[in-house]
Amino acid sequence: RKEISVTRTVFHMTEWKQVPSSITSQRTSNPIRKIVDQLPRPKEHAKKFIQLSIGDPSVGGEFPPHPNVTAAVTEALKDNTRNGYFHSAGYPEVRQVVADRFTTSEAPLSADDVVLANGCSGSIEMTIGVLCNEGDTILLPKPGFSLYKTIADSKGLNVKFYDCLPNKGWQVDIDQLKTLFDDKTTALLLNNPSNPCGSVLPKENLEAVLAVCEEKKVPIISDEIYAGMAFPDSPIPFIPLATLTKTVPILTVGGLAKQYLIPGWRLGWILIHDRNGVFAQIRAGLLALTTLILGPCSVIQGAIPQILKDTPKEYYSDLNAKLQLHAKTICDAVNKVDGLTAVEPQGAMYAMVGIDIAKFPEFDSDVSFSRKLLEEQNLQLLPGQVFGLENFVRIVTTGPIPDLQEAAARMAEFCDAHRKK
Repeated sequence: RKEISVTRTVFHMTEWKQVPSSITSQRTSNPIRKIVDQLPRPKEHAKKFIQLSIGDPSVGGEFPPHPNVTAAVTEALKDNTRNGYFHSAGYPEVRQVVADRFTTSEAPLSADDVVLANGCSGSIEMTIGVLCNEGDTILLPKPGFSLYKTIADSKGLNVKFYDCLPNKGWQVDIDQLKTLFDDKTTALLLNNPSNPCGSVLPKENLEAVLAVCEEKKVPIISDEIYAGMAFPDSPIPFIPLATLTKTVPILTVGGLAKQYLIPGWRLGWILIHDRNGVFAQIRAGLLALTTLILGPCSVIQGAIPQILKDTPKEYYSDLNAKLQLHAKTICDAVNKVDGLTAVEPQGAMYAMVGIDIAKFPEFDSDVSFSRKLLEEQNLQLLPGQVFGLENFVRIVTTGPIPDLQEAAARMAEFCDAHRKK
């Protein structure tokens, strides 16, 4: 890890000099921004711009929130009781609603086990912050959501990546995982269902991860922002990780963003699955961290009871069926292209497509492939390097069906033009 040293002069300056930024800010860098800056959109192009790069289901208008969701915010505003300050961990009655939604007999929850945060990303930042000190080691998935490393780097952590295997539906490579632990490992982060893979991990793989963490006595951050979003035809159901253990302490993070199609509303949560009281200091630490921003938007908190209780059951099944249709539409078409292989997703709203880079000798990486694809076809995908995996691209599957079909056709045309003869 690059060491950053900052010298500050704060005494008796006779003139203003360059004010150095903090070490934390210098350590903070998002790889999406770095790589996307290498993919400038053409200013003029004969073809319509198609953007399948941003994991925002509201883009394109195909996935609007359910009317009950927007009505809930309207009612929360009209109620006129959610305009003031509140407990920094969130309104107790709202936390109870979240607890009621996710409690199970295997992993029971109460309001005291719930902390509300500014989006799921805020939940991730808090959970990493409460478990890890500067110099500690955190284990992250590869490929994985790039924000994990951004947060870890900003806190001065040592990051090690465990492999998720594309030829096994992105299951965790348990043998490789076991080699990564050291005496400063303080957390493992698991994401299921996955961004960027759209994978859903089977019970036996989840149990294997838990067994390793039990042996090593390392707690888990379980990112379940896509909870309940396995496709109806997926042979693998989504299983909340905390329901599979009585001994491994888990901080589960989630939120409204994806399942309710409202990422801009910035409402997330942390579910504290304590085991044998080992999280007593972690509970106190999380409450301390909530005082940094004093909780998420009060109005959106006020909408949570109606959103979680009154959104009809068919909404969830209809959403998953539609997401499955969109994923199948583009993956089936892409898999007909020589040199590309879509790893079939089982949930969420993404698909990873492998590039047989040897068939395209003018490109040395997924970044150069993606750059030329954008330049020639006006189609924007994210290179796999954003997520730590070379020679893949990620497709966001929530665009309109005609756009997905057109995107696949452009990828085929592009590959035909650049494939080794």
